[in-house]
Amino acid sequence: MSAAPGAPEPLELLLAARVPVLAVATREERRALARLGEAARAVGLPFFVWTVTEGLRRVDVPQPAQRHNTDPGAVLGHVRASGLRAVYALCDFHPFLDDPVRVRLLKDVALRFEETGATLVLLGHEVPVPPELEPYTARYELALPDEAERRRIVEEVAREWAAARGGRVRADPRALELLVANLAGLTAPEVRRIARHAVYDDGAVTQEDLPAAMEAKYRLLARDGVLRYVHETAAFAETAGMEGLRRWLAERRAALLGEAGAEGLDPPRGVLLIGVQGCGKSLAAKAAAGLLGVPLLGMDLGAVHDKWHGESERRLREALAAAEAMAPCVLWIDELEKGVAADAADGGTARRVLGGLLTWMAERRARVFLVATANDISGLPPELVRKGRFDEVFFVDLPDAGTRRRIFAIHLRRRGLDPRRFDLGALAAESEGFSGAEIEQAVVAARYRAHAEGAEPGQLHLLDALRATRPLSVLMRERVEALRAWARGRTVPVG
Repeated sequence: MSAAPGAPEPLELLLAARVPVLAVATREERRALARLGEAARAVGLPFFVWTVTEGLRRVDVPQPAQRHNTDPGAVLGHVRASGLRAVYALCDFHPFLDDPVRVRLLKDVALRFEETGATLVLLGHEVPVPPELEPYTARYELALPDEAERRRIVEEVAREWAAARGGRVRADPRALELLVANLAGLTAPEVRRIARHAVYDDGAVTQEDLPAAMEAKYRLLARDGVLRYVHETAAFAETAGMEGLRRWLAERRAALLGEAGAEGLDPPRGVLLIGVQGCGKSLAAKAAAGLLGVPLLGMDLGAVHDKWHGESERRLREALAAAEAMAPCVLWIDELEKGVAADAADGGTARRVLGGLLTWMAERRARVFLVATANDISGLPPELVRKGRFDEVFFVDLPDAGTRRRIFAIHLRRRGLDPRRFDLGALAAESEGFSGAEIEQAVVAARYRAHAEGAEPGQLHLLDALRATRPLSVLMRERVEALRAWARGRTVPVG
């Protein structure tokens, strides 16, 4: 185990220091219980484990389970009354924390710690600590398997296969090294599961196993709806008007990937893309991953927020740790302002999430390139946009005439229409003030109208669709102009 941020002491020291409550959030219950048992034994304390199905059972000295203590309230009453200095691991207790009586019983045990010496360990895949218990609680995290342990697991899987099949696993040494390295950031059961997929498929570990292993890893890391793996990354050929961003990224690609010859360069940290809605900020984030040749992970900051104190910060911490485990990669946070906007009713959660994100941005060492997008600069806290948070702040403006021509060509070609059949200059002139998204929707609308008429989409269909549209630059003229005025002199044009 390793300590959670802010609590660097080893587990044995925490138990010896007589902490009333420990919160251990992990998906590896067996591994965590084994480690807790070792720590309790090292400090000379009895060790009990409780589950709602079996009740309370002492495990350091084999004893039958106390089935009369299956009820969550009953076991807490028993601990409070017993007066025995011991470690009690309560597995999956979090569903019962909605009951104020049980929360009070937990607090009673914590308050009487000097008399009883009972340490309660709240153990589960998530451990939301009620505010009443925070002053008495220390958080602790089970360390993920290091390289040596991951290698041992892969070797164990190979021995399992050999014993079952009567043969020997063939292993490409380089592929084995990459497999072990790429499984960083996963739990021991997850490492074992992916290793079995790689080995049991054909009794070998080869370069061909690596893409499937990485895809499985991405799926495992996308938990809680906070982090997702974005399969489709765009090529810059599919974007228009972003040549400046393309050149900027191309210059930094070798440093991000740690390629030979770039050892003395600082890895790029990230960019903030601000601009008018529908002008391609999200597409630019996808294109960045495609140009850099690394996986793209999308983070939903809104999904981080949780009603329990400390849970939002834990979710953010886990998502960022997962992103680091995927490095080198691009981490994309869309509509950043919505995830960090302060709300008087959230009890300071947004501020704490912002603080966690800023700390990570300042201290991270992994090659995670952050691409954040925002529509409303006024919604971003000053400390997030000050110099040094991002390598650069780019502005994605409404496309000019030449860019609009290229956008029309891209969307026509994507739908099987030959751009040479259209007067792109006339379409660009008619679409003054349109965003890329609005141009795309005009192409879509034109095809619908042509289909209804039983005709091929033509110039007039597109012109009619454009004339029927009131772009955002007209509907929200004041806000769009204010944003463009703010960006002049403060940001770098993306084109």
